Amino acid sequence: MPIFEYHCNACKTEFEVLQRTNDTKKALKCPDCGTEDTKKRFSAFAAMATQKETAKDSGT
Repeated sequence: MPIFEYHCNACKTEFEVLQRTNDTKKALKCPDCGTEDTKKRFSAFAAMATQKETAKDSGT
């Protein structure tokens, strides 16, 4: 399950929720103030890639 980031419009709290992708349309309560006036934030993700070094790349 992915982690989604949310912003509370009432108290300005930023929080994350681990939820299924088909549940993202449901209203979420802010963990600090309890309001449902929250909005999903755009968030970037990080990925690591590995590359095999070849003799051509290493300069030998």
